Amino acid sequence: MNSFEETAVRACRTAGEYLVAEFERESHDAEHGADDVKATADREAERRILEILTAAYPDHAVFAEESGELSGESSYRWVVDPLDGTNNFCSGIPYFGSAIALLREDDPVLSVVHEPLHRHTYVARDGRATFDGEPTRAESSVASDHATVSFVLGLDAVRDDDLRARTADLDETLAGRCKRVWKSWAPVLDWGLLARGKLEAVVCFRPDEVEQHAGWLLAEASGARLANEGDLFLAAASDEVFADLHRALF
Repeated sequence: MNSFEETAVRACRTAGEYLVAEFERESHDAEHGADDVKATADREAERRILEILTAAYPDHAVFAEESGELSGESSYRWVVDPLDGTNNFCSGIPYFGSAIALLREDDPVLSVVHEPLHRHTYVARDGRATFDGEPTRAESSVASDHATVSFVLGLDAVRDDDLRARTADLDETLAGRCKRVWKSWAPVLDWGLLARGKLEAVVCFRPDEVEQHAGWLLAEASGARLANEGDLFLAAASDEVFADLHRALF
């Protein structure tokens, strides 16, 4: 696990150095869709990550956001989100990051989340979470009616008419319970804030795989209270917020 962690951290930081340099440019090559953005920076960051992972572990499988599934003979599988928050990145909003999760027999065993603008790195493994090398816990004393809660939607939930109706119901429920519903468009960084007790909860509906594995393991390792039914996920930084949101959502 030490070797896996070192490699994943190095890959995320290598991508991060590239992303910071690109972010400082005046314009970015990108294809803008109705509900998503695909930028050259996504592909280039991913290429840098995959070069490091495949050189270190050529027999491991990989699923990467841009490249898709790369087969391997090992029981290990890397899941890579090279640039989470592409919309923010291309709009000049300084809130984006990279995430890598390692699965063994489909179970996440390592999570690395990197926020390159401030050079912050989160790691989760062996039941513990760290922030820049120091232990971190998802603990907050803020009551649910004063809470800031991240609401994360996967692309399916944005594009499907029936799912959009369900999304609106969830959004309304959260707004009635919390001070602020935070929609950052960079979920991996929201998971990091939860792991430090800076957000009171993260709620996900049909989240995308490339960020969910890393975020959920980070929440679990940092001691967040967790619930999952079908496509709905809740992680909270206190018993009170968890109980209140669980009653409302599930």
